[in-house]
Amino acid sequence: MLPKQADRNWLGWLSLVSIVISAFFVVSYLNPAEPKQLLQFSYRIDDFANILKLILLTGAGLITLMSIGSVKEDEVPHIGEYYYLLLPATLGGMIMASSGDLITLFVGLELLSITSYILVGMRKKHLQSNEGAFKYIVLGGISSAVILYGMSFLYGMTGSTAIGEINTALGQNAATLRPLMYLSFFLLLAGFGFKIAATPFHMWAPDVYQGSPTPITAFLAVVSKAAAFAILFRMMYGIFAVGDLMQTPFHEDVLTAMMVVAAAAMIAGNVVALRQTNLKRLMAYSGVANSGYLLVPIAVQFSMMHYSNFSEFAFYLIAYLFMNIGIFAVIMIMEGSTGDEEMKGLAGLYYRAPGTAIATVLLVLSLAGLPVSGGFFGKLYIMMGAIQTMHYWLVAVMIATSVVSYYYYFGFIRQMFMRSDYESMAVKVPLPLGITLWLCAGASVILGLAPQWVLGYIERIFSLSRDLFMFS
Repeated sequence: MLPKQADRNWLGWLSLVSIVISAFFVVSYLNPAEPKQLLQFSYRIDDFANILKLILLTGAGLITLMSIGSVKEDEVPHIGEYYYLLLPATLGGMIMASSGDLITLFVGLELLSITSYILVGMRKKHLQSNEGAFKYIVLGGISSAVILYGMSFLYGMTGSTAIGEINTALGQNAATLRPLMYLSFFLLLAGFGFKIAATPFHMWAPDVYQGSPTPITAFLAVVSKAAAFAILFRMMYGIFAVGDLMQTPFHEDVLTAMMVVAAAAMIAGNVVALRQTNLKRLMAYSGVANSGYLLVPIAVQFSMMHYSNFSEFAFYLIAYLFMNIGIFAVIMIMEGSTGDEEMKGLAGLYYRAPGTAIATVLLVLSLAGLPVSGGFFGKLYIMMGAIQTMHYWLVAVMIATSVVSYYYYFGFIRQMFMRSDYESMAVKVPLPLGITLWLCAGASVILGLAPQWVLGYIERIFSLSRDLFMFS
C-alpha cells in the first residue's frame, strides 16, 4: 500500500528486531527442568527445539541483515513482501522443530514450504526464476504428498498421530506390521530427502538456487534445510530408532538406508560440483554434499560408547550456517558490483577488495574443512562419532569426498589471487552486507579456535532422554 518511491528498508530493520526479540524469548526457555508442552505434547518446548530454533533465527537474522540496502527492486520486485514472507517461513521451521505430533509437523512444514514457493517465484519477469519456481512448487508439492502418505501409514498402523504413541504401538506390533513400517519409512525418507536436497532427491536444487534471488537462495540452503533436518532428527529418534524397535531387524535396516543416502549425497554432490562454473549452482551441489555429512550423526545409532549424535549434528549445522551465508554474502557483493554470479566474476578480487577477499578465504577454509576452522571440527566430530560406532566405510567416504571438494573450493582462491583483473570496476560493499560477511567469517574462525565452548555448552544443556525421546 506504500507508494513506490517510499523506502522499505525500515521493514527489514523491523523484521530484524522481531527476530532478535524472538531469539531472546527462546534463550529464556533454554534448559528447562522438564519439557513444556501444549495439547498432549503436540508442541514441545525442549532444548532440542530451542537449540534448533536459535539456529533458524540466527540464519534468518543474518539473511535479513544482508538484504537491507542490498536487495534491489529489479532483483526482488516486492521488497516489503519479501521481508515479511521471511518471517512466517522461519516460524514454520520453528514449529517443525517443536513438533511432537504429525499434524503439527505438517502444519509447520506447509507454512515453510508455501512461503518458500512464493519467495522463489517473486521475480515474475525473470525466465530462470520462473523455471526454478515452477520446478520447486511441483516437486515440493509431490514431496509433501509423499510425506503425508508415509504419515498416513503410521496413523493407520497405530491409530495415533503423536510421535511417542506411534513408537510404542509399533514396538509392540513390529512382527505383524513390518512390511507397512518399511513402506512408511521409505516414503518419509524420500519426502524429507527432497526437503534437505539429499541424493537422489536433489535434482531441483541447482535450478531453484540459480533462479532465486541470492538472499532467498541462502534461506533455502540454510534455514529451510535446517528445519527439515530438525524434524528428520526428531522423527528418527522419536519413532524409528528407539524403544522396542531397537531389538528388531527393522532398526538396522533403517540406519543402513540412512547411511546409504548420506554416502550417495556426499559422493554425488562433490563430484558434480567439480564441473560447475556458476557460483549458485556450485553452492547447490555443495549443499547436497553437506546434507550427506549432516545425515551421518542421524544414521549412526547412539550407544553407550557414543551418545553425542545431537551435539555433533548441531555443531556442524552451526558451522554450515555461517560459512554458507557468508559465501552467499560474497555472491551478493559480486552481483551488486559486476552483475556476475559466475566463478570468473571473482577474478582479481584481492586487488579490488582485499578485505572481502580475506573474509572469503576464511569461509572457504571452513567449507573445505581445513584446520583451523569451524567446518574442520564439525566434520572431525562427526567422523569420530562414526569411528566409535565402527562405521569405517562411512568415514572413508567422508574423507575421500572432502579431499575431492578441495578442488572446487580452492577455485575461489585461485580466481581471487591468481587471476589479475585490474580493469574491472571497484567492488562496493553495502555496510549491512559487509557486517554480515565479517560476522560469518569471524564466527567460522571462532568455531575453529574454540570448538569445545560450543560443543560443551550443547552437551551440557541437552539430554537425550528428556529432550528427544518421547516413547513410553
